[in-house]
Amino acid sequence: MGMLKSSLAFLVLAFAFFFCFVMSTGSYDYFQFVQQWPPTNCRFRNKRPCSKPRPLQNFTIHGLWPSNYSNPTKPSNCIGSQFNESKLSPKLRSKLKISWPDVESGNDTKFWEGEWNKHGTCSQDTLNQTQYFARSHAFWNIRNITEILKNASILPHPTQTWKYSDIVSPIKAVTHRTPLLRCKSDPAHPNNPQLLHEVVFCYEFNALKLIDCNRTSRCGNQPISFQ
Repeated sequence: MGMLKSSLAFLVLAFAFFFCFVMSTGSYDYFQFVQQWPPTNCRFRNKRPCSKPRPLQNFTIHGLWPSNYSNPTKPSNCIGSQFNESKLSPKLRSKLKISWPDVESGNDTKFWEGEWNKHGTCSQDTLNQTQYFARSHAFWNIRNITEILKNASILPHPTQTWKYSDIVSPIKAVTHRTPLLRCKSDPAHPNNPQLLHEVVFCYEFNALKLIDCNRTSRCGNQPISFQ
């Protein structure tokens, strides 16, 4: 009996070590390409105001995140090469300053470093650092969410609200794939409509082919404000 308990304990411990190893070395199923609406970011910034008095009025990159269907927040902070600024050419850096700026503190390089170290390291066998940032910029450039919504007459407005499907439909019509929306609610004003925060595109394992996002939205069925 004692030997059986010892064997079971060993198996549990071995599985735990194996699970931690897999997570730290970057096992993933697909990519989430996350774009954010800067005014919503700045509205919920608690520490200090955003670096620019008037946030950018176009969607910008938050990150390219290798993800698992069972837990989309994993893997993260994997074992791998840490961010090296010298691997970003001046030309690529100038592009990223447009598509992937730090809309909150204005420290673009630090923002890129954080995203690579947390997420990029988990897929570096698929995309090295240069490819990771270049591919992200290309994704942002090819499918311009701001323009897609503008062409569907969905523009920032202080009082108008939309249904989830109102926003998803024009994006799906252009991309032929289902995106995911994420919203934020203001705890200080619980009766106000939730604010559109992020739009997520999903890509298959190699970050080449756009696929449907099949996760549950964080926006629910409540009206969505786009300000």
